[in-house]
Amino acid sequence: MTVGIAAPPYHPPAERRVFCNRTLNMRSIRAIGYDMDYTLIHYNVVAWEQRAYDYLQQKLVETHGFEAVGALSFDPEMVIRGLVIDLALGNVVKCNRFGYVKAAYHGTSPLPYAEQREHYARMVVDLAEPRFVFVNTLFSLCEVCMYGQLVDLLDAGQLGAGRNYWDLHRAVKSSLDEAHMEGRLKAEIVANPDRFVELDADTPLALLDQKRAGKKLLLITNSEWPYTQAMMSYAFDRFLPEQMTWRELFDVIIVSARKPAFFTTDSPVFEVVDTERALLSPTLGAIAEGGIYLGGHASHVERLLGLSGDEILYVGDHMYGDLHVSKRLLRWRTALILRELEGELAAVEGFDETQGELSRMMQDKGALEHEACQLRLALLRHGERRGTRRADAYGPRGDEPARELRARLEKLRARIAELDVTIAPLAIASGKLYNSRWGLLMRAGNDKSNLARQVERYADIYTSRVSNFTFVSPFVYLRAPRGSLPHDGAPGYSDIDQADVDDGV
Repeated sequence: MTVGIAAPPYHPPAERRVFCNRTLNMRSIRAIGYDMDYTLIHYNVVAWEQRAYDYLQQKLVETHGFEAVGALSFDPEMVIRGLVIDLALGNVVKCNRFGYVKAAYHGTSPLPYAEQREHYARMVVDLAEPRFVFVNTLFSLCEVCMYGQLVDLLDAGQLGAGRNYWDLHRAVKSSLDEAHMEGRLKAEIVANPDRFVELDADTPLALLDQKRAGKKLLLITNSEWPYTQAMMSYAFDRFLPEQMTWRELFDVIIVSARKPAFFTTDSPVFEVVDTERALLSPTLGAIAEGGIYLGGHASHVERLLGLSGDEILYVGDHMYGDLHVSKRLLRWRTALILRELEGELAAVEGFDETQGELSRMMQDKGALEHEACQLRLALLRHGERRGTRRADAYGPRGDEPARELRARLEKLRARIAELDVTIAPLAIASGKLYNSRWGLLMRAGNDKSNLARQVERYADIYTSRVSNFTFVSPFVYLRAPRGSLPHDGAPGYSDIDQADVDDGV
């Protein structure tokens, strides 16, 4: 190591760590593929989604005659990644890892608890069903915001007759796709990148480290070549060694990849032979290192590199288009970029002292409830049951008279009620961390959220930004921590030494 250059901390700040679901030895990874948008290039989410919302709004008026949407405005707090749209009922819901709905909004208003229970108490949300749409990318935030607002307008009779909640989503989706196809939003971003792109000087450094360590680097993006060239030049070239450009980082560049089809369908591949005019030439044989290609299939990459799936790591932000299909079909190793993790971990850290107080009070409440349950059982064994005549006594019971047991029980209930008054505002505050409507991305109450379950299933590792790889180096052995179980801590089930499982994470 160069004298005078300090090594990154072994345990960087929580929001900059790389977290591991399945053990990953980076020394065995010989190629690393990257998505671009919201992976190598991070956008100002509010600025991007606001302009996307504006174009969507315009299309809904022009194409579908939804004049009433002209008075609407984008609300960035209304949606977070990991929610699910229920097209049958016009609801947006948050589920836990088992698919049970823990919070729900109808349109833009909270669904009353009685209605939520009526609709979802017996239902497990299955994302394979057509009625459910999973919000798995930051690009969907304006879409879901508009959908909720249209539900309100439809319920109020302001969108005309003959439409249902499914129709609203089809209108939003087609209008947003049409707006993107026109290219005006991307042209606006290229013309004014300072407004939309958040620079990170350490992202090019992380890729340089990997390249110099012998990794083959791939750029596989759905964006078109002119946009890719403009964004990567803007975000990378200024931070690279003199005379080096972003293109020299990558052994292969694939644009307009059409993910997830890139991983599922053997499509034709074309070479970009004139990068200034984006002229294409059909590629009849294999792709070659140093080339810039359009379309194709992941198998072209594997054949070029002579690698199997477990030797390739793909890094992206889209749960399905980047991770799910590449892992399920090709067994590529996967890394999820979850930029919101930084805000979430900061919110959790800021609440840490209050959370400790809340946990202590919940433990006290649990002890009081246990004692109250034992007193109720003792009254049963004395032959007393509420709402019935005196029953026969049974089983072992103490000498304490029933009237004293009842008096003690009432005092306990009063203490529990007093404790609840103190707990309630803290529990409400805990449920509003990160987002005032939906709370934490990775939690649904005390359980893991549906998003957290998706991360566990499809991401071998996850982190908030690509530059976090500078903290672990291209040679790290990332070890998954020991999974927690409800009975951990019971005799015979003590945790193993965490130093053995947390190396380099």
